[in-house]
Amino acid sequence: MSRQRRSHAAAFAALGHATRLSLVAKLSNGRPHSIAQLTGGFKLSRQAITKHLRVLEGAGIVHGVRAGRQSLFALDPQPIKEIQEYLDLVSRQWDGALARLKAFVED
Repeated sequence: MSRQRRSHAAAFAALGHATRLSLVAKLSNGRPHSIAQLTGGFKLSRQAITKHLRVLEGAGIVHGVRAGRQSLFALDPQPIKEIQEYLDLVSRQWDGALARLKAFVED
């Protein structure tokens, strides 16, 4: 399996959880957020949120930085752009396959 496919698989796996999708949505405003800010609105502990952030960080979707005693997390949009491009490619391939099937059936 290519490095790019492994990267896509890691991103899909990381985004395959509702809590992590919600965290990405919160981070999508472009500003870094503390764990305390990200915990708001969840019925999860800071430790649980941190574990989810580490999964996203492992997939390259977010990155953490230290700011004094706090850890701040920010979204890195590049992996999401890459999987969007991949999904666009797959969509075009399916469109082509379906068009060929339609042409075959109609002939």
